[in-house]
Amino acid sequence: MKKMLIIQREVKILLKKILRILFTLIGATIGYIIGEIIAKSDLSKNFPMLINGSVGQYIFIAILVIIFGLIFFFLSPLINAAITKVMDYVEKDVQRVPTYDVIVGTAGGIIGLIISTLFFSVLKNTGVGGTLFAIISVILTLIITALGVDIAIKKKDDIISIFSSIKKTSSSTKEKKNKSKYTSKILDTSVIIDGRIFDICQTGFIEGTLVIPNFVLEELRHIADSSDDLKRNRGRRGLDILNKIQNELKIPVEIVEKDFPEINEVDSKLLKLAQVMKGKVITNDFNLNKVAKFQGVAVLNINELANAVKPVVLPGEEMEIQIIKDGKEAGQGIAYLDDGTMIVVEGGKRHIGEIMNVVVTSVLQTAAGRMIFAKRKDLISR
Repeated sequence: MKKMLIIQREVKILLKKILRILFTLIGATIGYIIGEIIAKSDLSKNFPMLINGSVGQYIFIAILVIIFGLIFFFLSPLINAAITKVMDYVEKDVQRVPTYDVIVGTAGGIIGLIISTLFFSVLKNTGVGGTLFAIISVILTLIITALGVDIAIKKKDDIISIFSSIKKTSSSTKEKKNKSKYTSKILDTSVIIDGRIFDICQTGFIEGTLVIPNFVLEELRHIADSSDDLKRNRGRRGLDILNKIQNELKIPVEIVEKDFPEINEVDSKLLKLAQVMKGKVITNDFNLNKVAKFQGVAVLNINELANAVKPVVLPGEEMEIQIIKDGKEAGQGIAYLDDGTMIVVEGGKRHIGEIMNVVVTSVLQTAAGRMIFAKRKDLISR
């Protein structure tokens, strides 16, 4: 702290010295200008020593330079003190004024200065001029600048609200642009009933608006009203999932009323809507997936996603499984992993209901799912 005070004191002393030299130079310059004016005026006729180019003229100018330089040299402490007082007063005054007022007032003053400068430059171009015009233009410029500051401070709240509304508009435009980057995702009936779409949306992997067509809602309602218990439960589950999507997810949901009366099948309507909206269909229907690809409609298949995130099983790995039933080929037994992946075990038919260790021989990946082929461990060890 002491070091800082010492440095500040030294800086002030150095600044005073620099200002004293500057004021002395200013005084000397003023003395030189006055000497030149007198030497070139009518007064020089009365004094032979002031004849142009004579030694006396140079001596006279040099004397004035020294006199005015000394005057300003001795007056510089007083001028420095006056400048310091004015600066302190302005600084204290400015500190009392809120920052917003200073910024807005400065901006208003600059605008007033620009307007007055443009106005008087136009008048000058028309031929108006002279000393009186110059004095009047300076006075009016100061008045207009002061008016600009005063008006800006008085209308500060309105100006700030205008700028804040512009900022909000620009931010909302940006949000709209960001939203428009993502294509709409159109849900089909099967994927709503399946329910996994809700969990996927919760993870944040789906971006854009979820679109639920009105004809899909109608199909769900018909399924929920079915006399068949299984169908009715599936329809009600689908409606429950939709309610959860609307109420619990942050992702925007849009119900589209657009229908295509000339098309009878819901799947065909769905693909047509996707083409019109330039969106993607989310489904787990294998056949709809194939038709969509044929028609050039982008599809997000939930089953394909589920297969993609299943644990990778490599040939040669061992696993413990339970044979559930016999397979299509002779001697084969069928088992399932927890995620529903089917395992075909050679020679497993005779061990239905038993838990055994098997070794993976190959893995077959299809669009419909993944199949694992394995052999009993004891058969391989032989």
